Order: sequence, then C-alpha cells, then structure tokens
Amino acid sequence: MSTQYEIEIKSLLGDKKYADNLSQKILSKGGVLTSKNKQLNHYFTVSDLSKFKENLLFHIDDSKKDSFKKILDEGSNFSIRTRDTDGQVLLVIKASIGKDSSSNGVSRMEFEVKMNMTLDELDKILLESGLEYQAKWSRGREEYKLNDVNICLDKNAGYGYLAEFEKVVPDKSLADSVKEELLSLMRGFEVEELPQDRLERMFAYYNKNWRDYYGTEKIFNIE
Repeated sequence: MSTQYEIEIKSLLGDKKYADNLSQKILSKGGVLTSKNKQLNHYFTVSDLSKFKENLLFHIDDSKKDSFKKILDEGSNFSIRTRDTDGQVLLVIKASIGKDSSSNGVSRMEFEVKMNMTLDELDKILLESGLEYQAKWSRGREEYKLNDVNICLDKNAGYGYLAEFEKVVPDKSLADSVKEELLSLMRGFEVEELPQDRLERMFAYYNKNWRDYYGTEKIFNIE
C-alpha cells in the first residue's frame, strides 16, 4: 500500500451553535454524515525510533508493513498516537512534510492500522518500547463526506468545538494546490483557518495540563 499524504486545515468554532450551523451548511451542499463516534487519543513522544520499529513491526498486518517502514524511514518529527474509536483500536503515525509540525501541521505523511488489542494493551507495547505519554485527549466526532473532502466536527476536551477539513492524496507535490482548494471551500462555509502559531500554543497548553481536561467537558481559551 502506498504512503498517503494528509492535507488538513483546522478551524476553531467555539460555541455549539457555530458547529450546528456548519453542519447544516455541509448537508445543504450535498455533504453526507458518515459517522458519529467517541474517541480517546493518546499522544506519545519517542526517543528511540529503531526500538519502536522493531517492537511494533511484529504486530502490524502484513499488508501494512511496507507503509509502516516507509513512513519511519522517510519521515521526520514524528507524532505517534493510539486511538480508540468506539472500541476499534488504531495505531496512528504522522510525520512532517517540510516545515509543518507532525502534530498539527497542514501537510503531513500519515499511517494508520487497526490493531487487534485493547487501547491499554497497545499503550503498554509503546511504553515498553521506550515511548512516553505526551498527553491524552478525548472527543466526540461527527464525520462528513463532501465529494472527495472529509470534514470532521469535533467537540474536544480543552479545545471545545473544532472543524477539520481534510483531503488525502498519494503525491506530496499536490499539497499546495489541495491546501488552496480546502481554504476556498472553507471561505464558502464562512469559517476561518486556525492560525498555526495559535494552534501550537493551544497544543502546548493542553499537553502541560491534559490531566485537568481529559474526559471532561472543560475548555480553555488561548489567543
């Protein structure tokens, strides 16, 4: 399976009424609600990539092994996560393209694979591979499909309501043109891109204080 490149732009919506308004606009343009779910996302920091690669390769499905090795060999500035979506457990790896951050950047390589174990079991393997928890996140998500664009409306612990406009492409050379396409779509929905510098400040604050927010309804505001 070839490597995929994720082009994703976030918009901070704030109040639920703005999320509901965006949902109605998506549906009015022909978008389809494809999924509603609850997620737990655990973010990790990694210091020894070779040990992680060695320990996890055994657990990766054969059809995904080449993609797993490719992102680790070619990527940089990794964001490694475990995810439980209504009982389905995934290993997710994102890596930077250019100067974007792997955690929040607009353009990233991505890899994900279903794991036949619990979230705690997968976390244990990562911790035994030398990784450490960066933060734990919880959210409710609505997923929409509008032509070839994925739009997610999230209610995140800490962040509140957030929209993600995403398109996945097979060639990283398409990143700039796809970003412009997504920004144009967002303008049509009258939502603005969350600036990367503010997003990074929010991310840093949450990482420092995640125990106060994980699994709660509490939100904060960082300018």
